[in-house]
Amino acid sequence: MKQEDMAVVRRFLDEEGRVTALPQKQGKRRLVLSYLAESFACGRDYTEKEVNALLDARHTFGDFFLLRRELCDSGLLQRERDGSRYWRPQKEE
Repeated sequence: MKQEDMAVVRRFLDEEGRVTALPQKQGKRRLVLSYLAESFACGRDYTEKEVNALLDARHTFGDFFLLRRELCDSGLLQRERDGSRYWRPQKEE
């Protein structure tokens, strides 16, 4: 993540690096979601339970369901239709 993007993201983090709120503006929201997506390794599969636990530890407002849905809707995290497997797609270079 670029330095100037990280400066925007920091406004939505606590001192431990956890997200305190999702921005309303789409550009800033996308940056915060990208920051959260970096918590997931590319090329690794995750169960829904693992995704929930990881997201729960990375925010303070108690809604990992919202974060999971936003990550999937934005394409930063992908999943099987039945929710049995989640993964972070490879970055396009």
